[in-house]
Amino acid sequence: MTAATSAARSGDKAPEISDFPNHVAIIMDGNGRWAKARGFPRAIGHERGVEALRRTVEAAQEIGLKNLTVFSFSTENWRRPVSEVNALFGLLKAYVKRDLNRLAEEGVKIRILGTRDGLPDDILELVDRAEKRTAENDAFNLCIAFNYGGREEMLRAAKAMAEKISAGEVEASEIDETAFARFLDTDGLPDPDILIRTSGEYRLSNFLIWQAAYAELVFLDVLWPDFGKSHLLDAIEMYRARERRFGGLASGAA
Repeated sequence: MTAATSAARSGDKAPEISDFPNHVAIIMDGNGRWAKARGFPRAIGHERGVEALRRTVEAAQEIGLKNLTVFSFSTENWRRPVSEVNALFGLLKAYVKRDLNRLAEEGVKIRILGTRDGLPDDILELVDRAEKRTAENDAFNLCIAFNYGGREEMLRAAKAMAEKISAGEVEASEIDETAFARFLDTDGLPDPDILIRTSGEYRLSNFLIWQAAYAELVFLDVLWPDFGKSHLLDAIEMYRARERRFGGLASGAA
């Protein structure tokens, strides 16, 4: 552990370093296994997962992180039992209702990534309210990927781009990576520097496929309900220990 990270843990301040990440993305995995290991219903695991999210958002703000994206509900999660899907919806509602005012007052901007198709009216109203209530904030970006899939996002982006080209608003020759990224749900956000997955699994699971092209991947053997500030700082320390080359040579390489 470096002195910078130790200072962050003891003083709750961001390390004064140039390689501190700008954007961290997290696949919050392991709620069900956490509950099963303790003989609890899966719904209890999801409830504890919300508590872990609350801890993590607070920790990210404390250490000076500016952008946090979490994977909450995927387009593939519709395959789960209806009772569990409804429980996941209920937890989003509980989190927003309990924390929205506080987050808004702290300058947090909430963005919901993913398609609105198929979401019930009460969830759509909640999503709209959270985004409008925090739209002018700029101290911290909290992005919640809900009803989200990376491939589905890129398909939506490609269709929207094709419509612009068909309407004559954009020339096909003008499309490059920067132009395409403007059609993604994350338009205006920096790409994640770190992508963390909890629970010991080693997959991206269709999360931020485009945006995470050069993210440092950190797989932690901790179930999401047990995740907290120390794990976030451990992931940042691992990130800082790596040399990011973006396809180039390592420094000093011949």
